[in-house]
Amino acid sequence: MNDKQIILTQDGLKKLEEELETLKSVKRREVAERIKVAIGYGDISENSEYEDAKNEQAFIEGRIITLEKMLRNARIINNDDIDIDTVSIGSIVTVEDMEFGDTMEYAIVGTAESDPLQNKISNESPVGKAILGKKKGTVVEVNVPAGIIQYKIVDIKK
Repeated sequence: MNDKQIILTQDGLKKLEEELETLKSVKRREVAERIKVAIGYGDISENSEYEDAKNEQAFIEGRIITLEKMLRNARIINNDDIDIDTVSIGSIVTVEDMEFGDTMEYAIVGTAESDPLQNKISNESPVGKAILGKKKGTVVEVNVPAGIIQYKIVDIKK
């Protein structure tokens, strides 16, 4: 992972810090215990429990390194930085599908904390890019694999 700046909201920062703490304090101990138990089974060259535990240990250590880099390169968006006149990272935006009339509410976040299932979309996603910097009432076109969708920005809040 390069040293690209990671944009996080306060919630995103808290979640990454909690994950890092859990990996360091709980998961490391758990996997170390699994390795210790697996070694007790004897010959580690044909020991699948040992292999699985070592693979999990490598994953955990890699994730710890990734999280530490992300936190080191984080730029935190504070609630005070969020402008409700234009869509920005940290905004909660209500958009209306101009064709079907459906409305959706999205939180605009950095890529590190995007979660489409929770309606948290990245500023780099097609919808995020299209609405970023736009004002309430603006109609934007979003180029998606199915074609072009038009959304009207109905509301912007913190």
